[in-house]
Amino acid sequence: MIQIIDYGMGNLRSVQKAFESLGVDAHICSSPDALQDAEKIVLPGVGAFRDAINELHRQGFVEPLREYAAQDRPFLGICLGLQLLFDVSYEDGEYEGLGIIPGKVVRFESQPGLKIPHMGWNQLEVAHPNPVLDDIAPGSHVYFVHSYHVVPEDENVVATRTSYGDQPFVSMIARGNLFATQFHPEKSQRVGLQMLSAFAAINGR
Repeated sequence: MIQIIDYGMGNLRSVQKAFESLGVDAHICSSPDALQDAEKIVLPGVGAFRDAINELHRQGFVEPLREYAAQDRPFLGICLGLQLLFDVSYEDGEYEGLGIIPGKVVRFESQPGLKIPHMGWNQLEVAHPNPVLDDIAPGSHVYFVHSYHVVPEDENVVATRTSYGDQPFVSMIARGNLFATQFHPEKSQRVGLQMLSAFAAINGR
């Protein structure tokens, strides 16, 4: 069973409905204890990094999430759920993240004619293939809404890149059974559903 983490800052229902449309059983999880028996977890998120990490601490999710990821069990982060995996974010200050993936979260650089946030459809350039990207055509378009992007220390975790203006950024990471996207697969129509289906098909522990 897939557990979608509810810490008060996610587009939970849209993610759940996307899995349901695929015939996949996905439950909303508001208890850290439920992670012990989860086959797979999804960490979604919209909003400010500071508020999100504070809520994860307040609700007791931080250590269970770190332990779950350390066991290389299937894990999918979406949008803010990607950024939270990193060591530090510089969104309106400096805030410590989950520290699961070494690296940082930074804002797009301001450029003439470039609107921030980056919002709408954009292309994926595959850097390193992984099971979630199986059957995804090169140059596929997915849906983004974000002002900040991740900068991993290890290039090997970079699964896809995307360009906004003349700024390339990491749009997906993968390490073992951990996957995370800056874009919203649940809003990315057929391509996004293919990715969610591929994640759901990954073997458990």
